[in-house]
Amino acid sequence: MMVGGSLAARDGAIDWWWLGVTGVALFCMEVAKNAWGDVYDYDSGTDLAVEPADRTPFSGGKRVLVDRLLTRGQTWTLAFGFGGIGAALGAYLVFARAPEALWVGAVGLALGWSYHGPPLKLAYRGLGELDVVLCYGPLISLATYVVQRRSYELDVVWLSLPLGVFTAAFLIANEFPDHAADAGAGKRNLVVRLGKPAAARLLAVVWALGFGGVAALPALGFPATVLFGLAPLPLAVWAGARVLRQPETFHRHAPVQPAALGVFVLYAVMTGVGVLVG
Repeated sequence: MMVGGSLAARDGAIDWWWLGVTGVALFCMEVAKNAWGDVYDYDSGTDLAVEPADRTPFSGGKRVLVDRLLTRGQTWTLAFGFGGIGAALGAYLVFARAPEALWVGAVGLALGWSYHGPPLKLAYRGLGELDVVLCYGPLISLATYVVQRRSYELDVVWLSLPLGVFTAAFLIANEFPDHAADAGAGKRNLVVRLGKPAAARLLAVVWALGFGGVAALPALGFPATVLFGLAPLPLAVWAGARVLRQPETFHRHAPVQPAALGVFVLYAVMTGVGVLVG
């Protein structure tokens, strides 16, 4: 939203009411996605199989079912309750503000469900990372922009693609502690498919591609101030080096996962500031 909103502010006045409705709708869908994702990962057995030594605040699921904080029925109630509110707000945005946003909302809903949900279950087929690149990069950014400007702008895609890549890197880092549990449950994400040493090299490549995309933004017509988005590069270098050095156990010794989270948060904030300053 920071990326899409900053570009919308570049191109005209921000309507704060519709920005707020967009934010609440996305928040509700995020809650719903986390809830139904927890049910599917619990049912597959992967969240139950994570060893205590491999549990972190960033991986192993939300654990509300594993730790018996909620029942399965309560979790589904949250999923459909928040999902229903999010979908209703999405319909309100489309019919009362921006009919142009219909397709991006529909695609986002389909991909959000399909990360865990049948029939695609992308996270179990090695395609969940690509799903995250699209949803947490261009789709949310485009939705934010279109609700404001009622048109599509290619700049939003270029600026948000690195954000999607960095968010996928965070996901990949979180898959390392769950490797054994995911493999046993048939959750064939990239870390399971490649193995930890090769996945560590892939993670470094993903970050390199993301920052290479950031460096190329001025050549696409963006102001040089978008290079504020390079601010989290040292965090990525540090985290990538730790993963390459200890791919099997880095999560037990170094705060790589919060660093990976910091990369995409800092990119979104600093790039948005760069757009506004530029």
